[in-house]
Amino acid sequence: MSSRIIEMLEQQDGQYLSGETISKELGISRTAIWKKIKKLEELGYQIEASRRLGYRLAGKPSKLILSELLTKLKDTSFICSVKLLDSVDSTNNAAQQLAEDGAAEGTLVIAEQQTNGRGRMGRNWISPAGKGVWMSVILRPSLSLQFAPQLTLLTAVALCRALKELTTLDIGIKWPNDLLVDGKKISGILLESTAEDERIRYIIAGIGISVNLTEEDYPEELRGIATSLRIEQGNELDRTEVIAAFFRQFELLYTLYQQEGFSPIQTLWEALSVTLHKPVKLTTPAGVVEGTPIGLSESGALIVQKLDGSQVNVFSAVTSGPPDVRG
Repeated sequence: MSSRIIEMLEQQDGQYLSGETISKELGISRTAIWKKIKKLEELGYQIEASRRLGYRLAGKPSKLILSELLTKLKDTSFICSVKLLDSVDSTNNAAQQLAEDGAAEGTLVIAEQQTNGRGRMGRNWISPAGKGVWMSVILRPSLSLQFAPQLTLLTAVALCRALKELTTLDIGIKWPNDLLVDGKKISGILLESTAEDERIRYIIAGIGISVNLTEEDYPEELRGIATSLRIEQGNELDRTEVIAAFFRQFELLYTLYQQEGFSPIQTLWEALSVTLHKPVKLTTPAGVVEGTPIGLSESGALIVQKLDGSQVNVFSAVTSGPPDVRG
C-alpha cells in the first residue's frame, strides 16, 4: 500500500494530492495515511505535508545500484563479492554471519539503511536510508589478536585519505577511529575480531560515513557535534564514488601493511591525527588517564605523556569529545 501512495504522489508531478483523495482511493483513514507517510520518510522519501493541500512528493531516495558498484570496484582486486541490502539491523551482524559461514576476505555487505547500527561501546549510530554509506567488510589477516588495533588505525587512514581526495574539507582522525571536520564527527569505524588460540579467525570492519545527511536528519542534541559531507561541502556526493575511493585506498594500505608492517601506517596516521599534542582525558578499563598524546607505539597503542611526565600506552578508551552516532 505504501508503494501505491508513492505511485499516486508521483503522478501529481510535484503537485499536492489531498489526503481525502488518497483515503478514498485506498480505503484507509487519514491517520493510517499519515503513519504510512512517516514510514516512507524513514525510507528516504521527502514528502511535504500541508493541512489544506495534502501531500507532495519533494524527493526520492538515491539508491545504490549493484551493477554500478561492481563496475566502480573493478579498480580494486580486494573486493571479491558484494551483498547489497535495503535494510538491516547492522551490517556488522550480517557480515559476521557470512564470515561464520566461510565467506572469503573481501566480502562486502552494504545496506541502504540500518535499524540498529552501533558504534564503539555499544552506542547507537544514526543511519537513515539512502543518505550515507553503511558497510562492513570481512578481513582474514594472518595476525595475532594483539595486533588487531593496528587495522582499526589503517582503516581510519584509508577513509581519511579517500574523503580528502573527493572533497576540499579539512578532515582529520580523532583517536582511534573517528573522522572529524571542524570538531564535528562525519564518520566512525568499528572493527570486531573473532579469534582462536590468540590468532585472528576474521575481523569485521564496519564503516559508517555520513555522506548526504541534512541537519534535519540529526536530533537537536547532536547537531553541534555531528555533521555530514553534504552539510560541510555544500553539495551532495555520489555514494558509489565514496565507496570505491575508500577501497582503492584500503587495498593500497592493506597491501603495504602486509609487506612492510605497521610502521608506514603509523606515520600516515600521525600525520592525519587531530588528537596528538592536545590535552585529553581518557577513560580506560584500568581507570582515567590524563595527559597529552605524543604518538603511536609500534603495536598501535596511543602513547600518552601523563601530567607527571611518565608515559603510558593506551589501547582502548573513551575520549572526551563527540559521542558515537553510528555503528
